[in-house]
Amino acid sequence: MYSTLISVKELQSLLASNTDCLVFDCTFELANPSAGHEKYLEQHIAGALRADLDTHLSTHNDADRANGGRHPLPTPEVFAAWLRSMGVNDTTQVVVYDRNGVNYCGRMWWMLKWCGHAAVAVLDGGLQAWNADGGAVATGPTTPNHANVGNFSVRTPLLALVDTATVAANLKTSQTLIDARAPARFRGEVEPLDPVAGHIPGALNRLYSTNLNAEGFFKSPSELREEFALLLNGRQPNTVVHHCGSGVSAIPNVLAMEIAGLGPTGLYAGSWSEWCNTPGMPCEKSTTN
Repeated sequence: MYSTLISVKELQSLLASNTDCLVFDCTFELANPSAGHEKYLEQHIAGALRADLDTHLSTHNDADRANGGRHPLPTPEVFAAWLRSMGVNDTTQVVVYDRNGVNYCGRMWWMLKWCGHAAVAVLDGGLQAWNADGGAVATGPTTPNHANVGNFSVRTPLLALVDTATVAANLKTSQTLIDARAPARFRGEVEPLDPVAGHIPGALNRLYSTNLNAEGFFKSPSELREEFALLLNGRQPNTVVHHCGSGVSAIPNVLAMEIAGLGPTGLYAGSWSEWCNTPGMPCEKSTTN
């Protein structure tokens, strides 16, 4: 079972076997929401299904959402129904990837863990690594076998969703907030998406892309451990709650701490977009981390 990362070679071996395995392409672009699907149609890993941040990994129906912010999570039950329609079983090894440095496929990895599914992994290096190794690709849509409806069920969460009230109640306690946004946004110098600039008081800053090396692969567990130890500066890893703008780009930090052996950690999925729109929540600007 793969539960954090899977390499191109490992995925190729898995797909060549008779293992119950499904691959999902989660490519997305915030500035152009239709571009991810267009790129999927142009090229994807042969057999990969489509998982779209706006359509499948978020909800725009207030009755179905688990949190606020710009990309509200669907409830586990709503997400599970979609997974079943895609043929996912309780025993399926799910593999997710994108073309965006894990910025979007991490969301589906986390959601499956939140639903209690351990067998989900991120393709290290994404589609770029797959192509560099000559992996089989296809164009056009891959249609799920609707005759083969999965039996996916919601089980005990393996990763925790943290809400605004909990973050607010623990601001002055041992809670350690890590914000994955770009440093200029964290400091409040710019804010291209939300109505208020700044960050949650006391938060630390680690840009999500810091977890990858120059080739686009995750850094080694030891390197990640060392970097998080420097950031935490004596704070305990089990006090960490990750966030970003809307709960998406925070997840590479969640995954990196798992790879480093420092997980599991919490995710405040509403993130800055929910926090700064909640009356009475304190907001802070700073010139340093």
